[in-house]
Amino acid sequence: MHVLIIGGGTGGMCLAHGLKKAGVSVAVYERHRTRRDGLFGYRVGIDPTGSRSLHECLPSQLFDTFVATCAKDPQHLNVWTQSMHTTAGFRLPDAKDHVNAERSVSRSTLRQVLFSGMDDVVHYGREFTGYHQLPDGKVRADFADGGSATGDLLVAADGSRSRVRRQFLPHATVKDTGITALATKTPLTPEVRALIPDEALNGMSLIFGTKGMIGMLHSMQFKWDADGNPKDPADKALLDSWSGLQFDNTRDYLNLSVWSTHARFPPDVTQQRGQELISTVLDSTRNWHPHLRRIFELSDPGAAFPLKIATSEPVEPWKTTNITLLGDAIHTMTPGQGVGANTALRDAALLCRHLTAAARGRQPLLTAVAAYEAEMIPYGFQRVADSLGQNGTTAADPLYKPGIGRLALFGARSYFSVMSKVPALRTTFLDRMYAYRGDE
Repeated sequence: MHVLIIGGGTGGMCLAHGLKKAGVSVAVYERHRTRRDGLFGYRVGIDPTGSRSLHECLPSQLFDTFVATCAKDPQHLNVWTQSMHTTAGFRLPDAKDHVNAERSVSRSTLRQVLFSGMDDVVHYGREFTGYHQLPDGKVRADFADGGSATGDLLVAADGSRSRVRRQFLPHATVKDTGITALATKTPLTPEVRALIPDEALNGMSLIFGTKGMIGMLHSMQFKWDADGNPKDPADKALLDSWSGLQFDNTRDYLNLSVWSTHARFPPDVTQQRGQELISTVLDSTRNWHPHLRRIFELSDPGAAFPLKIATSEPVEPWKTTNITLLGDAIHTMTPGQGVGANTALRDAALLCRHLTAAARGRQPLLTAVAAYEAEMIPYGFQRVADSLGQNGTTAADPLYKPGIGRLALFGARSYFSVMSKVPALRTTFLDRMYAYRGDE
């Protein structure tokens, strides 16, 4: 059995590792031309579900490298006003164990971890254009360079704009939520460290601002310094043995993002880049605390980017064939619950189990794919529904409505305040959050 994976993102590469580890023939076709391309340095939260999937699919030493290259575990969840007034604060529990943990990782670093040891699997510079299902039961993928590849199964792991999905499930659509997000990345220099309290420096802070402007601040501190050398000699052997750091530009930073309805930003904001985009962020946060605005001012203009938040429309189960999908290619979700990447990893581990069984003759290939889809479709679209509207990630949220927006803002702040101040409620809040993010 030979598996073709279109797209070298988080889910696709996790699946590729799992199949290679199981001895199943696999090839990944990545549109970027080199490992250095596509280095997006923003945070992704890996929850226990995602961590277990990586542990299952990656070689043991590479999983250890993943853990070593994660940022310092967040110790606090803060809820602020735009004036940096703390309305709620939660002390986050320590990780249960090495695997069932909440972790923060730079997207570019995770990308380099997942590309490690896969030079014989990944084909760079291969832009997918379409597929053909062949009379002999195989499938052929075609590429913009005129080449093609043939396999027994084609897996769409090519993200929310999936070309595979558009051909295979043309009725499966992704809709605009009406929200624009602007993300910035600021090097964590001594000046920047002095701008925020310890709870923020060692955690993450959700900002419910007035006038329908919401933000999130993540602190990302790694085990290597500005020169790429291990901060702790105990980490030296593992980091020195990992080639991925030479392809990675990640250093300690703050990720400060804001989002609101499209109308709150200039019509051309999605075309803006660099200093123009930073100016737009500053214009949109004129009433925010000077320290937060200073973080924007000191951010790297080349790393700032705008994004329109999208979400998948649910689709009914389809007839199983030798084409299947995982991650954003089928269930794009808003960042409201922070589980998009983790759901893709869950897909990868689940599909890997079924394909491994098929490769070993324990079930036919299409039976394996059908079993995967029967489980993935319900939980995937449930996560889409759960994420929609959380923390203001859809324009339908009352936070953005004239008149009732102030009342909704008061309600959101009050909810978190009560949850953090009443011990029993605080425990229940954290238990539910971790149970959801660790759900299988």
